[in-house]
Amino acid sequence: MSPTPRQQAHKRSRLTTRMVVAAAALLLGGGGLAAVATTALAGNSEPDTASGHQHTVTATTVSCPDVGDRLRRVPRSARLQVSKGLAALDRQVATAYEKMTNGDGSDALTRLKQQRSKTIGTMADAIARDAKRPTYLLAMSGCKIKSTGEQQTTDTRSGSGYGTKSTNDGWGQDQQQNQTQGGDQSQQGQQQDPQQGQQAPGGPGGPSPDDFADITTVQPNAGEPPFAAPKGNGASTGTFTSECGRNEDGHFNSDNVIVTPGVSNGAHHTHDYVGNKATDAFSDDRKLAASDTTCTNGDLSTYYWPVLRKLDGTSEHKPGAGHDGNNGSVLTPASATIQFRGSQSGAVRAMPQGLRIITGDAKAFTNGTANANASWSCTGFEDRQLKDKYPLCPQGSQVVRTFAFQNCWDGRSTDSANHRTHVTFSDRNGLCPQGFTAIPQLVERVTYDVPQGQSFAVDSFPEQLHKPVTDHGDFINVMPQDLMNKAVDCINRGQQCT
Repeated sequence: MSPTPRQQAHKRSRLTTRMVVAAAALLLGGGGLAAVATTALAGNSEPDTASGHQHTVTATTVSCPDVGDRLRRVPRSARLQVSKGLAALDRQVATAYEKMTNGDGSDALTRLKQQRSKTIGTMADAIARDAKRPTYLLAMSGCKIKSTGEQQTTDTRSGSGYGTKSTNDGWGQDQQQNQTQGGDQSQQGQQQDPQQGQQAPGGPGGPSPDDFADITTVQPNAGEPPFAAPKGNGASTGTFTSECGRNEDGHFNSDNVIVTPGVSNGAHHTHDYVGNKATDAFSDDRKLAASDTTCTNGDLSTYYWPVLRKLDGTSEHKPGAGHDGNNGSVLTPASATIQFRGSQSGAVRAMPQGLRIITGDAKAFTNGTANANASWSCTGFEDRQLKDKYPLCPQGSQVVRTFAFQNCWDGRSTDSANHRTHVTFSDRNGLCPQGFTAIPQLVERVTYDVPQGQSFAVDSFPEQLHKPVTDHGDFINVMPQDLMNKAVDCINRGQQCT
């Protein structure tokens, strides 16, 4: 006997309830794609896998307190142990996220907390040998599931997510590796996967279609430095440019010598390098000073940023690439401009040798945007800058990434425990906070020829989902002193030098 309309409705109701309950269980248990089903399969009491019905779920990721950002003092004796600890914390989060996305996350958060607690304790013990024990770090072991605010459409035939639609707008939503030897990652060749073709945004791991915006619809918003150089009476209006190429030599690795020195694959994403040719996880100041450089003026400084990839379905299964969820062909920049500028408030002073600066936050999607400093645009539209969107550029226009670095220094330290507190930004009038002094502002401008459409993404930590807000740049000053003096003199005299 055929079911009545009332019986059919009851079956649909039960199906919807089962989907919501299952989704809640995933969320509470730490599932990688926690879900609240928004549609039932009308007219069927069970999913019709043969016909390929779909339902939408809310995608999630793992959000953990950023231990590195909270560090205040790390004695020299503890630096390697802390570096290894920070790298271990990143691996633990990446592993938990991978288990969740693979549907094996029933107790992932519990296990993650246990692992983090042990690692943080080891770091605290190392610090306590020569400094006050940072007991406040011990409260940072717990993590949570963070909704991305995006709806992911899941095909019941395969269970694979293939499309997302964000429900959030604005800046950002809420805003065994070898640790003793460095691997040779200088060649970034690509291997074709069996399945070729354009890799559409929207699957687990990001990016989402909502991470892109048509630049022609953005209102002008970049009328002040660094997008407009200092000008007027009292400003230091000169510039100093180092011509260092576009990484034509293929200097790539997934290390981060500033944040996790001494640890291979400390970044879990691949970096593009120009300038100093020796930069990897094991480079100290002496090694950098003895290196060759790609810069034509003898600038030995290290300049690096995450690679941009074309989402073309290729994958290279090595650390920092496919091994860490960064798939696609690496795009070589069309141009890379390395320029130092002055201050709106007056003269700048020389940077010290070995000064390390990070601009932006590689974990801004889960950390929030306090340290985020991404700037995306298109050639011909650089008075319009995007912070948490990739730009969709008109035909013939290139994608532009701009990295504006901190331009105030505390006058004492070349680095700090969290790699941030020794430098900061001036206000819009060029004035530095009390206790800080103006230094040349490094502004990097990197352009790319990309295919039309939602066809590219920046490398990221796996759980950061390739969000554009996570873009960042790193710099180590290794300029010979006479070259730094020349740069400062040019800037303060209002000249343009190379």
